[in-house]
Amino acid sequence: MEPTFADKVVSFNRNLHYTGKLPQGFHVLNPFFDNPETMQVMQQFYSKFYNDNQRRRFIIGINPSRHGAGVTGVPFTDTKRLESVCGIPMHSAHTHEISSVYLYDVIQAYGGPEAFYSDFYINSPFPLAITREARPGVLLNANYYDDKALYDAVRPFMIQSLRHHIALGLSCDEVFVLGKRNATFIHDINKEVNLFEKITVLEHPRFIQQYKSKEKELYIDKYLNAFTGNHD
Repeated sequence: MEPTFADKVVSFNRNLHYTGKLPQGFHVLNPFFDNPETMQVMQQFYSKFYNDNQRRRFIIGINPSRHGAGVTGVPFTDTKRLESVCGIPMHSAHTHEISSVYLYDVIQAYGGPEAFYSDFYINSPFPLAITREARPGVLLNANYYDDKALYDAVRPFMIQSLRHHIALGLSCDEVFVLGKRNATFIHDINKEVNLFEKITVLEHPRFIQQYKSKEKELYIDKYLNAFTGNHD
């Protein structure tokens, strides 16, 4: 029997390892090794929403945060929305992540998780959480592009990961990139390896939630227009 989209994602996550070097002070967190329940809820999520062989469009984040996919294993999904919207409780952790708040408002406006996830797959070019040591014992979220040496170190792994994501069954005609700075690096990679025909850039959910919350409905409309092909 042909593996489903869910089977392929679960297999990808099961085999997800970063073995490259990192600049001093940076660390990679693999939630699938750190918490056994993460693997369980991730499998439940993909079995629920991706149990088919439907072709989907790709939404690209930056890299997971410690409080979103860094806990649940599901991009832009904290434990609150995993349970309240997706119907999958997680007992070993309780997280609130502002990017998840915004993205699930978009998902609800699109028609709910069943409709949204049947059309879209979200992940990141670096699909594991990155932290940097602010001072001994204090770790903060880091983005792959925060440090040139960090980006140079993880770039080959990012290209490999993007190719693996596409192989799950994603359309390459148009990709949606979250975050303008993120998009500059995705454009750079795309120039070299030519993965996507068109890159559509959208403001990152964290930026909208933190700095543009009064205009949130306008940004939700912008996302929906992009997703449905109404770019004007």
